[in-house]
Amino acid sequence: MYRLVLVIGSLLIPALGWGSDPDWSKIETIVEAGIKAGEMPGAVVVVADQEKVLYRRAFGDRQVEPTREPMTVETVFDMASITKPVATAMSVMILVQQKKVDVDQPVQNYLPEFGAAGKSEITVADLLLHVGGLIPDNSLRDYQDGIDKAWQNIWDLKPIAPRREKFSYTDVGFLVLGKLVERVSGKPLNQFAAEQIFQPLKMDHTGYRPSAERKQQTAPTEQRDGEWIRGEVHDPRAYLLDGVAGHAGLFSTADDLVRFGQMMLGRGSLQGIQILQTETFELMTKPREVPRGTRTYGWDHRSPYSSNRGKSLSDTAFGHGGFTGTVLWIDPDQQRVFVFLSNRLHPDGKGTVNRLAGEIATLIGE
Repeated sequence: MYRLVLVIGSLLIPALGWGSDPDWSKIETIVEAGIKAGEMPGAVVVVADQEKVLYRRAFGDRQVEPTREPMTVETVFDMASITKPVATAMSVMILVQQKKVDVDQPVQNYLPEFGAAGKSEITVADLLLHVGGLIPDNSLRDYQDGIDKAWQNIWDLKPIAPRREKFSYTDVGFLVLGKLVERVSGKPLNQFAAEQIFQPLKMDHTGYRPSAERKQQTAPTEQRDGEWIRGEVHDPRAYLLDGVAGHAGLFSTADDLVRFGQMMLGRGSLQGIQILQTETFELMTKPREVPRGTRTYGWDHRSPYSSNRGKSLSDTAFGHGGFTGTVLWIDPDQQRVFVFLSNRLHPDGKGTVNRLAGEIATLIGE
């Protein structure tokens, strides 16, 4: 088997020897058409295998108002719900690996307050799979009187369905999982995830609450109170919880997500750095049936939310999208990491990218 060399800009990248050069121009056609149609001002697309980057390009602009700034591959993005698997679920699985959490145990064993109002039987696994019967989002009014009161309002919530009878994608469930990580580890979620995941993997531009310097590298979203949201979480509930939450709040770059994805292609290890043991990786990524599809612990697999996975990734693929226009899919069988990061909410909140990202994922799988 021979090796190919892909020429991307001035960068020479050795590719795996499948015998034909992938037509990267098809990706460019899709993204450029999306920009022209107003779906997003810009995007960063990266494709990698376990060892190297195969394709990496920035398109369009990361900011168009109040001034124009070109998109760069180093741009930092608000991950939105990609926070759920990359920060929160991974942290939970590390605690499982440390034998501090059992996913089959009720959440109230770790957070006694959660057991109120008919939630005593909901397990950690139920929340990881979005089948605990919790409301997708409680009212923003519940967050207006400070963080302590916000959590009391969450503890007081009643289920909207019996556990495991309904798949209901819920931010509330992952808010609770983030609090579980804090309670069990004794450290805030942002600190635990940084120490256990991001720092070991050298994901140097990944974390909550970006510094002032990093904010200047961040793609803005919409306006809040007359000011552009840039380097502050877009999600209103995470914002009212001081920027750190289990469902949203993480910021990252395409290159950092590739390192994370390559670690997952390595079944928990990257370049000698082990984040998950093999059995923990398998526990996390095993597809599990839920009403209307399949999910894994923290990740999408095939559900009503998986249009951005396309049509040709393998059945081992798992991934997630984010409200701000972010997409990450990881396919162990095909040895592919697909990262699509866009600023689709900028400037007017009207862009949409899931179908577009799914088209690219289909090309990658083919």
